[in-house]
Amino acid sequence: MDKKCLFIINPKAGKKLIKNKLLEIIDLLAKDNIEVTVYITQCKMDSYNKLKQKAKNYNYLLISGGDGTLSECVKALMEIDEKKRPVVGYIPSGSTNDFAESLKLPKNMLLASKNLVSGNLFNCDIGKFNDDYFVYIAAFGAFTDVSYDTPQDLKNLIGHSAYIIEGIKRVASLHKYNISIEHDEIYLNGDFIYGMISNTTSFAGIKSLARSKVKLDDGLFEVILVKYPQNPIEIQMIVSGILTGDFSSKTFVTFKTSKVIFTSKDDIQWTLDGEYGGTHNKISIQNISRAIPIMVSPKKVKNKNTKNN
Repeated sequence: MDKKCLFIINPKAGKKLIKNKLLEIIDLLAKDNIEVTVYITQCKMDSYNKLKQKAKNYNYLLISGGDGTLSECVKALMEIDEKKRPVVGYIPSGSTNDFAESLKLPKNMLLASKNLVSGNLFNCDIGKFNDDYFVYIAAFGAFTDVSYDTPQDLKNLIGHSAYIIEGIKRVASLHKYNISIEHDEIYLNGDFIYGMISNTTSFAGIKSLARSKVKLDDGLFEVILVKYPQNPIEIQMIVSGILTGDFSSKTFVTFKTSKVIFTSKDDIQWTLDGEYGGTHNKISIQNISRAIPIMVSPKKVKNKNTKNN
C-alpha cells in the first residue's frame, strides 16, 4: 500500500523554527518511501477545515505547531470515520507544548519527526465536550483566558513565562461560580473559582500533576476544582497547591472519572486546550478512550489493543 503523509505546518507557532528544518524532515520521510504533501495553514481553524476534506486520503498526518494546532487537527479527526483516521505524528513547535510534555515527545524537531517512521503507536484518550472535542484540557474560571489573551509575540519571546505574567494581572478579578457537578453517581454543589478536566501532566508550562497519577490511555480524566477562598490563608493554600502540584488541602476537590456533567444557573466561559471554548450553563464531558493513534518515542511502552492503519 502507498504511504502518503499530509504535513500540516503552522508557520507562526513558537519561534518559527520549523522553516529551518523543513527540507530535512521531508527528506527523512522520503527515505522511508513516504510521499509527503505539505500544507501551510493560513488562519485559525484552517488545519481543521483541510483535514475534514483530505484526511481520509492519507495514511499519516504530521503536525508542526503548538497545542492549539494539534487540537484543531484532532477535532477534525474525531469528526471523520474512525477507520479512516491517519496515524498522527507531532512536532511540538509552540510556546509551551503541554501535551507534548505529557507524551514525552522530544523538543528536537528532527527527532520528533522520526517518531512517525520509527516510534511506537500509542492510542490516546480524547475528550468530548458537548458536541466539541479537546485533546488534553477543558477548564473554566480564574486564568482560563490567559492562554488565548496573551499576545503571540510575548509567547514567542519568553515562552510559558508569558502566561504567568498575564495571569498575575487577573488575581484581583477572581469570580466565584455556583456549580452542580455529577459524576459516577456522586453529586456535588459549591462555589468554585476554577475547574479543570484534564488528560495532561502540565498546563501553561506548569507541572500540574505527577506523571504517576496520569495515564493518557486509561479512559479517565483527572478533575481538579478550586473552591472559592474564604480568607487570605485559603488563597495561600490555593497558590501553594498549584505551584507544587499538591491538591490535598481542603481548598481543592479532586477525582477521576470517565464522564462528568457541570450545571450552573449562569453561563460560564470555558477554554478547550487553551483556546476559547464558548460560554455554557450545562456541559457534559466524556472521555473517548484511545481514540487517536499517535506515534511517540520508541522508549515509551505501547498500550494494548493498538490500532493499525
